[in-house]
Amino acid sequence: MSLSDFLSIRDLSVDEIKRLLDLACQVKANPAACASALKGKTLAMIFEKPSLRTRVSFDVGMEQLGGHALYLSPDEIRLGRRESVHDVAKNLERMVQAIMIRTFAHEIVVEMAEHAAIPVINGLTDFSHPCQALADYLTMLEVKGRVAGLKVGFVGDGNNVAHSLMFAGALLGAHVRVATPPGYEPNRDALLWAIRHSIGTGGSCIVGNDPVQAVTDADVVYTDVWASMGQEAEAEKRRRNFAPYQVNAALFARAKPNAIFMHCLPAHRSEEVTAEVIDSPRSVVFQQAENRLHVQKAILLELLAKEVTEAQQVVRHELMPL
Repeated sequence: MSLSDFLSIRDLSVDEIKRLLDLACQVKANPAACASALKGKTLAMIFEKPSLRTRVSFDVGMEQLGGHALYLSPDEIRLGRRESVHDVAKNLERMVQAIMIRTFAHEIVVEMAEHAAIPVINGLTDFSHPCQALADYLTMLEVKGRVAGLKVGFVGDGNNVAHSLMFAGALLGAHVRVATPPGYEPNRDALLWAIRHSIGTGGSCIVGNDPVQAVTDADVVYTDVWASMGQEAEAEKRRRNFAPYQVNAALFARAKPNAIFMHCLPAHRSEEVTAEVIDSPRSVVFQQAENRLHVQKAILLELLAKEVTEAQQVVRHELMPL
């Protein structure tokens, strides 16, 4: 496996996504084995959208791998206004070893990768959130012992998180069911991609408007905020339209008795989920959040550690079946 960038789950093969999850399991089980793998290397972190988990997990991840992370705020770059994407890419490639960018339009990440001669990582766009999807499926793997065949019910907005959940589920053989209010369905091309790539893995992907149907007999129930960053003007309208899609005790009871609840955070209790669900023993939201650190360390190692170090070779971890 030799990735040059990490822009979307859609860019991965089945073997590549499994390899990243395997590596994430290894670095989580034995973080000391890779403590100097990225010594002398710097990651530039461009934030057009703020984030707690993305900022901390990449910053701490680079430090734990022996490298350094450099935070660049929106005001410092003003991407596309003060400086073009092309010029930012060409400057950074001469000073750092990789770029992580968290922005709005997916095209910005693609353009950055086209112009930068160093690896580019998608920390989030309006279209996809691939780091989150890897953390999600690592969590499912840890809790359920497998991913293939799991029924994953996503209720809420057909957004970037839903897209990447569908993409990764298709590659790993999960059955992803998405329920949104009419007019808020996932991107059609994203759905068609997930359906096509599910065929060879034994998985499936279905989108509809019935939340009960999506979560009935599910192994995993997943939701996200109703209004993401950049959608503040729609917040009140969305609250009205999404009210029937709240994950509460009644809806969660439709899932399997041992189903888990997932949320990519931040969460708005009493909106998309009630406190009795997200704060219950069956909620794994903070395990999910922690796993952002481990999967992103795996991504950084895959992109920046061109040769497997002796320390990595001595890692021994009994991998769980995918």
